[in-house]
Amino acid sequence: MKPSDFWKNFRLGEEIHISGTFIYNGLRRYHELRKLDFDDELFEFLYELSVGLERLLKTAVVLYEHTDTTDQKELEESLKTHNHLDLVARLREHVELKLGTTHNDLLSLLGTFYKSLRYDRFALTSVYEGKKEAKAICGLLEKHLHAEFPDEDSLFGTDNDDQYRKFIRRTVLKIAREVYRVIQERAMEINLYTYELRNGSKAESVFLREVDIADEDILWKELLIFFMNVKANTGYLQLLRGTPPLEFDPALIPDYLDCFKSDSLKADVMDELEHHYAEMDRDERNERLQLIRFIGSHNVFFDDDEDEAHDTDSWEEVKS
Repeated sequence: MKPSDFWKNFRLGEEIHISGTFIYNGLRRYHELRKLDFDDELFEFLYELSVGLERLLKTAVVLYEHTDTTDQKELEESLKTHNHLDLVARLREHVELKLGTTHNDLLSLLGTFYKSLRYDRFALTSVYEGKKEAKAICGLLEKHLHAEFPDEDSLFGTDNDDQYRKFIRRTVLKIAREVYRVIQERAMEINLYTYELRNGSKAESVFLREVDIADEDILWKELLIFFMNVKANTGYLQLLRGTPPLEFDPALIPDYLDCFKSDSLKADVMDELEHHYAEMDRDERNERLQLIRFIGSHNVFFDDDEDEAHDTDSWEEVKS
């Protein structure tokens, strides 16, 4: 295999997984947002998404523009851009991209964010105009969903409605899957496997499974119900049931369930967890931490044959 084919087959294949990971993380971050008022949270979403789609577009551009006669240095220099729409225009010189105004507007927003908005707070002029990320996103939603938002000084802020989540997911996935489609077609045309995706990867979730974070939330809820109600008596379940619970407050169950929804919401409950551990003496705390870290470990197994007389010895064997 020629070095250029190896590059396009394997290194750009890695780029597709990297871009898919950024896109997935961006979609998840937006899904987790309760409000559209906090620039740090919006920055994280926009950064993940802009990087992911930019790298995906550049992968497609290379596959269509590179040939054996290409000036390699010139091509590589031309990829040092953060203008998503310019990359789309380069692609359209070679292949049809079925993207409309909505998708172009989002790509324009991402290009503006990555080129300028993300640096604005380092400028003194930011004193006079803040919340540019929030204004940009709300402007996109106002244009395409005819949404109306309260004044930016509103005490209640701007809720991230499910309608907005669906719009962002639908728009992002359309762009991502359309670019992935032309990558796949081009790779097959030149007898490469750049488009192949690792099973279970975030890229597969984005490009093939059309990930819906709301559906993934259903998964942890169903598993929680399963753990609470299953009648089986495996070694793992004996361990879970036999571990004394900490004295969390039943009245705060909604807050505790929020921990499963996003990493940022865990912070609200971590103080209480730290308090419970601080109440233990050192030996008790260390023993419990050893037990808790054991749960979910991939290198520990139980003898789950319930007909065996010593089915309950698994955890004792680990401790010894």
